[in-house]
Amino acid sequence: MACEQNTADWQRARMGIATSSSFDAVLTPGKTKTEQKTRRTYLLKLAGEVLTGQPMEMVTTRDMERGHLLEPEARDLYMLQTGEMPERVGFLRRDRVGCSPDSLIGDNGGLEIKTKAPHLLIDVILKDEFPEEHKAQVQGALWITGRDWWDIAVYWPGIPLFVKRTFRDEAYIKTLAAEVDRFNADLDEVVALMRQRGDATPSEFVAAA
Repeated sequence: MACEQNTADWQRARMGIATSSSFDAVLTPGKTKTEQKTRRTYLLKLAGEVLTGQPMEMVTTRDMERGHLLEPEARDLYMLQTGEMPERVGFLRRDRVGCSPDSLIGDNGGLEIKTKAPHLLIDVILKDEFPEEHKAQVQGALWITGRDWWDIAVYWPGIPLFVKRTFRDEAYIKTLAAEVDRFNADLDEVVALMRQRGDATPSEFVAAA
């Protein structure tokens, strides 16, 4: 969808469907109460969007604001360092899942940009591995877009830009797809239960908000 990220149109495009930035919650095994709450909370938020026809409120943290402000600078440095030409896009959807890549590259690649505090970025650079905490999001983007590879660029001013490429992990994607199907089945069940309890039509006040 051709819409600028973090706009009202972008929020509406994402309503009621699992997105790659939250696939870590979808994949949560639920062995602990905290893990169960993470998946459940995300599921209930999406159910609320389906029932009300309104996107959930976006909570913007200081880290998110920082990342948004530094993203153009990081993208420019990535271009200089790699010679790649990132193309900014809006929201991409595949059936009942979607993603908002920071950029697509050529016909087969993509780019995810992250910012980390200096001590965290230094740790990433020393380990020289694709950060595990971003695997679900990036493999999800590879699945949704059908692309072959994805770069992650981790940035903080004054620290060298860290770039690491990863490729499709078909076994992981297969597991992810199965968990998304299970998540969507649970979501449908919750929505159906709520609709059985009464009219789920948005009120005039909510619809006009």
